[in-house]
Amino acid sequence: MRMWSWVTVAVVAALVGTSSGKVFTKCELARVLTNTYRMSRTLVKNFVCLAQYESSFNTAATNKNTNGSRDYGIFQINDKYWCQGGIRTTNYCNIQCSSLLNSNIADDVACAQRIYKQQGFKAWYAWRSHCKNMDLDRYISQCF
Repeated sequence: MRMWSWVTVAVVAALVGTSSGKVFTKCELARVLTNTYRMSRTLVKNFVCLAQYESSFNTAATNKNTNGSRDYGIFQINDKYWCQGGIRTTNYCNIQCSSLLNSNIADDVACAQRIYKQQGFKAWYAWRSHCKNMDLDRYISQCF
């Protein structure tokens, strides 16, 4: 019986630890990027498309890449260059990767904008595969 109590506590703790993430809708993210972070519509439509295909708008999303690096958060920011994960990295955004997994996307947005300024949207595979050369105006037109 005591064993089941510990298992229950462990399961509840795991669920509480993952409950701080948020899954945005397409239009909710578009409005937040526009109104809170004052992004231009050009950037908004590209970041929203990117988020859909990288994380399905899930701030708690993680992904392990074939090279051993990991991607974190709604914009799938990589720990090889941009954030500090489990391995020693360059950490250009000067943030812990774990901080990209909660519902507060301020640090995600700041880091993603830094990546965009240095490399453009081509830094993200999902953007190159799904968003580049697409009619993104129509993609978010119903959001505003």
